[in-house]
Amino acid sequence: MLILTIWPLFALICLGYVLARAGFPEPGFWPAAERMNYFILFPALLVSSLMNAPVRDPAILKLGAAAIATVCIASLFMLVARRIRGVPASRFGPALQGVVRFNTYLGLAIVTSLSGPEGIGRAAVYLAVTVPLVNVLSIMALTEANALRDPLGLGRAMLRNPLILACIAGVVLALSGIGLPFGGGTFLELLARGSLPLGLLCVGAALRPVAMRKDVVALVGNGALRLLAMPVLAAGVAALFGLGATEAMVLVVFSAIPTAPTAYVLTRQLGGDGTFMAGLVTAQTLAAVATIPLILLLLGIG
Repeated sequence: MLILTIWPLFALICLGYVLARAGFPEPGFWPAAERMNYFILFPALLVSSLMNAPVRDPAILKLGAAAIATVCIASLFMLVARRIRGVPASRFGPALQGVVRFNTYLGLAIVTSLSGPEGIGRAAVYLAVTVPLVNVLSIMALTEANALRDPLGLGRAMLRNPLILACIAGVVLALSGIGLPFGGGTFLELLARGSLPLGLLCVGAALRPVAMRKDVVALVGNGALRLLAMPVLAAGVAALFGLGATEAMVLVVFSAIPTAPTAYVLTRQLGGDGTFMAGLVTAQTLAAVATIPLILLLLGIG
């Protein structure tokens, strides 16, 4: 059942890869589609999901705490490893992102397939907590933590992120209970329906198999940490925090999915090793076809 549930999602990724390599509909379509999704469709999905989420539920609060703990434990492990090996920021930034960042489109698609609206509401809360956290950690890793010397600049950069703004708006609407008048909620839901399929197609279009020719050992090691060790860590944290079944599933799924394609853009902008980051995104996405069903089955999720 897990395979039957998940394979259509990876089929969309493969279709995106094939279409992009075939030049259909045209090369300029995919960057435009990714921008449309990133700035409009996906924020609409986050707002519409969060505004109806039970953000005052104690189970939701425990999920948020467990999410922070999982990301911070993994980041601490990576920092200790870096101190031992003396890795420069240009390599450490991609390595950290390969472990703690996640492909949001794939995660939401899997959660929706496994548990429907209840799961997607929990997942939106997870994203509201972790998206700002992993962005700050990624920037710090790529800049030798120099971002901390300009907290106002870092704050301005974070508040320009459409996903973070959408999370803030969704939480405010959920806490206020006012909703959106004049059919605004329905409008957002209609926009949101296009986000996940388009996002998965764009993930496939962004794959760069040629980038996997270098750093094979590093790619395999980082992929094992992301796709195998992280979900095991998440399952342990879920048990420690006493999460319910749905909350534990969300935590494990978002820890078992490959890193985010947008990590490549951030890496390039901040002078990191873009080829290494592209290799991590591609290798993990391809390997996740096998690891996600295996991990979910072994951990009893789904």
